[in-house]
Amino acid sequence: MTDLVTAPWEAPMRLALEEAARAEPAGDVPVGAVVLAPDGSLLATGHNEREATGDPTAHAEVVAIRRAAAKLGEWRLTGCTLVVTLEPCTMCAGAIVLSRVDRVVYGARDEKAGAAGSLWDVVRDRRLNHRPEVIIGVLEKECSDRLTAFFRER
Repeated sequence: MTDLVTAPWEAPMRLALEEAARAEPAGDVPVGAVVLAPDGSLLATGHNEREATGDPTAHAEVVAIRRAAAKLGEWRLTGCTLVVTLEPCTMCAGAIVLSRVDRVVYGARDEKAGAAGSLWDVVRDRRLNHRPEVIIGVLEKECSDRLTAFFRER
């Protein structure tokens, strides 16, 4: 479903879906993320690399955040937007808050481990010093279908 809130994020989400496909050859769960600069230009991309690297923290969001910070030469991603195909987990939600990303846009909800509104809501917890805007459900079906197909094959 397209609406005025989600429509502007469809093109970046398609880039995140392309990035998600890069995770599959190594056996990683197909999750992709992109970080957009404050002007909306592409700053960095990432996909799950846990299997490929043996790094348990190599989730798409963390990989993309690390690359964006390296490109900027600054850990604060103020004004940036993170677009990711799956709702961030608690680790990734913490990284989002700590990196000061202004906005999180995600496709598929994660009812089992989501920390941006489903199971927990770390990113909007009022006890924390930073709370990004959250936009949910952009290309949700496409994002969900990719994950469902991946797990069906396993």
